[in-house]
Amino acid sequence: MIRGILAFLFFTYALFAIESNSSRKSIKKDINSTKTLFSSEKENMIALLLVRKDKLEEDIKKNNIWSKIYSNYNTFLKLQKDQEVLKAKISILSKKRRLTDKQRATLDGYIEEEATIKSKLHLLREYEKNPFRKFIKPEPIEEEPLVTNPIAIISAISFQKKLRTQLEEYNERYESLQTIVNKFKEEKYILKQLIQDVEKNDKYKEKLEDIEKRVKIYTPILEIFKTTQSVYSKEIDEIKLKLKKNIKKEMQKSATVGIIILFFLLFFLLGKYLVRRYMEDNERYYTINKIMNLTFITFFVMTLLFGYIENVSYLVTVLGFASAGIAIAMKDWFMSIIGWFVIVIGGSVHVGDRVKFVRGKVEYVGDIVDISMLRMTMHEDVTLTTYLENRRSGRMIFIPNNFIFTDMIANYSHAGLKTVWDGIDFVVTFDSDIHKAASIAKEVTKKYSKGYTDITRKQLNKLRSSYSIRNTNVEPRILTLIEPHGMKISSWYLTNAYATMTLRSTISLEIIERIQAEENVSLAFPTQSIYMDKDVRKPPVSLDDTVLQESDN
Repeated sequence: MIRGILAFLFFTYALFAIESNSSRKSIKKDINSTKTLFSSEKENMIALLLVRKDKLEEDIKKNNIWSKIYSNYNTFLKLQKDQEVLKAKISILSKKRRLTDKQRATLDGYIEEEATIKSKLHLLREYEKNPFRKFIKPEPIEEEPLVTNPIAIISAISFQKKLRTQLEEYNERYESLQTIVNKFKEEKYILKQLIQDVEKNDKYKEKLEDIEKRVKIYTPILEIFKTTQSVYSKEIDEIKLKLKKNIKKEMQKSATVGIIILFFLLFFLLGKYLVRRYMEDNERYYTINKIMNLTFITFFVMTLLFGYIENVSYLVTVLGFASAGIAIAMKDWFMSIIGWFVIVIGGSVHVGDRVKFVRGKVEYVGDIVDISMLRMTMHEDVTLTTYLENRRSGRMIFIPNNFIFTDMIANYSHAGLKTVWDGIDFVVTFDSDIHKAASIAKEVTKKYSKGYTDITRKQLNKLRSSYSIRNTNVEPRILTLIEPHGMKISSWYLTNAYATMTLRSTISLEIIERIQAEENVSLAFPTQSIYMDKDVRKPPVSLDDTVLQESDN
């Protein structure tokens, strides 16, 4: 029988204790030394049992949270018993009417000791009821993320890793409790053998009683732990499988949406390349480019909308209820969008048009360089308005589209017109040759505006099919008007809508040079005449003399 026990000890020793080569060498050395000291097989068996017992106790004490919890729990129970005993002693002494000095000192000592025990119990109050509950209870599982878009896939993968970590930590706690119970059971068997074979076995009996008590406490905890661990593991596995399925489904949907968007993106880029390469008209290129951009953005938004919103009808219903509040809060935005539709469909303003925008008492003249859904962008140019009013130019003016309903916007180049009427005024004295001055103005303006006159005549003929245009006279117009300081010659002519100041400067310079060369034509300016001794005024010219002069010419 002894040989069988020795064989069992060697087997269990190798199964539970030997975890590395160094452990094997150490145990082998202990066994050899034991065999040398003891001659009989029984003594060898006892020595092996003691070695194994010490090894088990060392493993149990080493980094064992369960033993620490049990120790604290026992301490709590012992303190409770000591507190009850002290309360009984204090009660007995307190009931006595007369106490001696010695009894009084004893009572004070009991009271102090009870206060100390009470403070210790307060520190260990978490061990009062089910001290192992917080270690058995698994960490609560958070609500699983919804995988409804590509970004949510990252969150789902991260959540999977978190679940895996939680399960591993919980399994490690279960395995540690299972290992400690197995070690206690093995030590329990060794202690029983030592009690049978050793004569002085009181300490072994006490140890056996303590271990049986621990095993009795740990065993039901282990059973509960095992059941909880099984349920917890299955719950996590179900969530992981569900997430895996949702991730796969979302990846397939994202791949489909991505391929569709990529296809239309390539088609869009190819279209832009062909338009840029083969279209020479800048205005048409800009218009087509804007249409292509808007079309692609609309398609992109609609693809994402139908791809990642499960219930589009629900979205439409919500927007329907919210439309009233949104319309009030974003009135200007909605009006600008409606203004954009009016501008695009009505065709009153196009990109490249020269326009004049009046807001209150402020005027801006420039070219429209962009029309977006919310505003028009105008590049301010050097014009007569900037010369007379603003004294600044070259700015980018942003005009909200809703201003087209409330403010004045004048288009200098609408419907293909590229010319506008411009006028130059100058004043000559009353005694100047008015006809000569008017003739000079007409000759100069006609000379420089001839090309624009021919262009305008053709453009107006085209516009007759769309507009009721009555006055189609495009020749320069010379007006002579009486002013307080002389006769004003007002010369009106057609010029390029985008370069009015250039031609105005050229005509003004030549008119002044021609007038300065005439002896009987003088420019007028505010003057005052004083007659001292004689009337130096020229005699008035009769109508008959004027008719004779014209017939001679």
